[in-house]
Amino acid sequence: MCFRLSHQSPVTYLSILSLYQLGCGQVAVDFLATVASFPNPDDKIRSTSLKVQGGGNAGNASTCAARLGLNPRLISKVSNDSHGKGILEELEADGVDTSFFIVSEKGNSSFTYVIVDSQTKTRTCIHTPGYPPLIPEELSQSSLLSALDGVNMVYFDGRHHETALVVAKEAARKNIPILVEAEREREGLDDLLDFATYAICSAKFPQAWTEAPSFSSALISMLLRLPKLKFVIVTLGEEGCIMLERSVNGGSDAEEMDVQCLLESLKLIKDDSKTIPTCISSVETKLSADGIGTITGQLFVGTAEKIPPSELVDTTGAGDAFIGAVLYALCAGMPPEKMLPFAAQVAATGCRALGARTGLPLRTDPRLVSFL
Repeated sequence: MCFRLSHQSPVTYLSILSLYQLGCGQVAVDFLATVASFPNPDDKIRSTSLKVQGGGNAGNASTCAARLGLNPRLISKVSNDSHGKGILEELEADGVDTSFFIVSEKGNSSFTYVIVDSQTKTRTCIHTPGYPPLIPEELSQSSLLSALDGVNMVYFDGRHHETALVVAKEAARKNIPILVEAEREREGLDDLLDFATYAICSAKFPQAWTEAPSFSSALISMLLRLPKLKFVIVTLGEEGCIMLERSVNGGSDAEEMDVQCLLESLKLIKDDSKTIPTCISSVETKLSADGIGTITGQLFVGTAEKIPPSELVDTTGAGDAFIGAVLYALCAGMPPEKMLPFAAQVAATGCRALGARTGLPLRTDPRLVSFL
């Protein structure tokens, strides 16, 4: 069996500032409170720190992409309240184009209470959705076409599914690549995934969605069920990520291997002594799963940065940062062996400050020099 370790070399993308990405999804205000430990029922405790800032999956991912150098546009909805005004001002300050937002004169903008446990390094979110929700009729055809004009990538976080589907259909008609986030099963997500070029999933989603008997066989099942899908990435927090990429050429002469055996083999040669993110991949091969089928492609195992406990502050939005970095990497043409450690490094950098956006790095951050 053959494996290859990733070898990263600095690449300058001279045209990155002319690349545009469109997002459609959730924005919110996050009220973040750090506590010494999570309270018991009926407790009264004090926070050790407090921050109010913009949040929401699509808002966070777009902010990340903007700081890395993309030109993100975002379709979403807020109310004309103090929260909504703050959401728009913060996004615009980071370089996110909010001209395609719908602003309602009634209702409320989304907001989330986030309790960050300093002891366990976990966070608990209590979300209040915005109202009224975004509906397709609020996005005119002319606005839709303007939003998609010159765009290199479209991203959906699974919210506002009816409007998202309208955008996805038009993007597909224009042959614009589509990345779909599959955090958990949601209404309308199946329809969006049918248009996906790329998918990024939470750890539990693949098996929940496919009902496959194992994690690795679920990845095979996803690529078989979604013929347009080029790759699926599953994020695993401090355990890194797994990526299965479909072969472009088919590779009919490739050796056939059980996908679970291959995954375990890759994990065995992973260098756990390294603190920086790394990536190991298989050669292109036929990957099989009993009772599911066979896909020709490559399997990638990406590691996360080992953040010293004294530096780990808050994991809120780490997945959004990872997605924002993948959006950048795809637009910039990074190969998977470079993209996965890059996205992991961006996500880890954001975990060193309170809130989803406070620690998001700029492209000039010294920790990103080797990638950019």
